[in-house]
Amino acid sequence: MNRSLPQALLHQRRAIRTLTLLALIRLVTEIDDNGPISHQKGSLQSAFGDLTAGQLRYAIDVARDLGLVHADEQAPDRYRLTASGEALAEVYDTAARWARARQFPDTSSDFVTRVQHPLQLSSRSPQATGSSLEPSAPHQVLAEFLQAYPRVLQHADARCAQPPAEAGRAA
Repeated sequence: MNRSLPQALLHQRRAIRTLTLLALIRLVTEIDDNGPISHQKGSLQSAFGDLTAGQLRYAIDVARDLGLVHADEQAPDRYRLTASGEALAEVYDTAARWARARQFPDTSSDFVTRVQHPLQLSSRSPQATGSSLEPSAPHQVLAEFLQAYPRVLQHADARCAQPPAEAGRAA
């Protein structure tokens, strides 16, 4: 089925699958909204109490591999966003605002779901979420992000060869 799709589209779909992991969205958004996560004991678990240790560890590994977070065991600020992490946080915010304004996928969706659905829908068809003449705002900012940070595409392809350790949607 995927063999007939252009390579560029396959790369983009893999990147979107990686970028829409529940725990990765939560990690990037938490740091963007509240600042770096400190090295203080328990700060990581208290910020993400609803994620399992495995989900959180996987999100941190993915974020490091993609160059989204800088992690320093010795610094007071243990995890902080890089420039690409800040740009991804803006992609997430744009997708969530777009979805909220359109009550997509429904009126009671949470932030993570509002990020996941427009981005995942845009991976199926560039015009799937917008008019036939113009791509949606989430698709546009995602395309700009992937063009500005091609490392995400390369690393997402490498990660695709590994079995998914964390796949999830917000409830």
